[in-house]
Amino acid sequence: MSHIFAITNQKGGVGKTTTAINLPASLVAMKRKVLVVDMDPQGNATMGSGVDKSDLELSAYDVLTGKCQCAEAIVHAEQAGFDLLPANGDLTAAEVELLSMKMKEHRLQYALAEVKQNYDYIFIDCPPSLNMLTVNALTAAQSIFIPMQCEYYALEGLAALLETIGEIQKVVNPGLEIGGLLRTMYDPRNTLTNDVSDQLKEYFGDKVYSAVIPRNVRLAEAPSYGMPALHYDKTSTGAKSYLALAGEFIRRVEGEKADISVSSDIEKVTG
Repeated sequence: MSHIFAITNQKGGVGKTTTAINLPASLVAMKRKVLVVDMDPQGNATMGSGVDKSDLELSAYDVLTGKCQCAEAIVHAEQAGFDLLPANGDLTAAEVELLSMKMKEHRLQYALAEVKQNYDYIFIDCPPSLNMLTVNALTAAQSIFIPMQCEYYALEGLAALLETIGEIQKVVNPGLEIGGLLRTMYDPRNTLTNDVSDQLKEYFGDKVYSAVIPRNVRLAEAPSYGMPALHYDKTSTGAKSYLALAGEFIRRVEGEKADISVSSDIEKVTG
């Protein structure tokens, strides 16, 4: 049975879309079947996966507004290795159209129900704001995966996100849980980074992933070539960091039995 994660943070520029591309690509390298759902009208996850957002026959907009089935709009992102429900600026119109629809918060949930049996994991890249698209993502998800920088303003953004999660749990998705926090753009030489990191671990405990994602030039360059860092430069620190994250992710979600195969898969990919 597929597990659905919403990758979200109401603060922009924290590595959300970078994670929505690179974690799935690393999981595919470990032989997992993955679907990425782009719910951001900017379409950055779509472009970063090597799919031209200006040349889509069908997109997440068509799925949410009932113009097509989910399976019809899904494409295979060759350069990333995973399947993709792509998005572009049309999604902005969906925000308005959804407001007048019945069960408007559940449109994505119902759409994914038709295809989720085909995947081990589904990741939803959310917009960096609270709107009807984000609400749809959080209603469809079982768990939330939160990328964040270890800085003061990130903590403020996290507090706002936790309030949002609480409201979603009360109103439309009582089973929603925090699946993990990922520290991004991490610099252990920075005192504030270490202070915020300690606060996160104190408050969230083992929800904070041990793997961290450092600032990395290759990681920043990869989206302009329409591919994850793993395929752009598998020897880069960014690619290796996301592989380590994927290994930890699998161990957490699938249990200790995954340990041996994960270590072997990472060796094969980086070797």
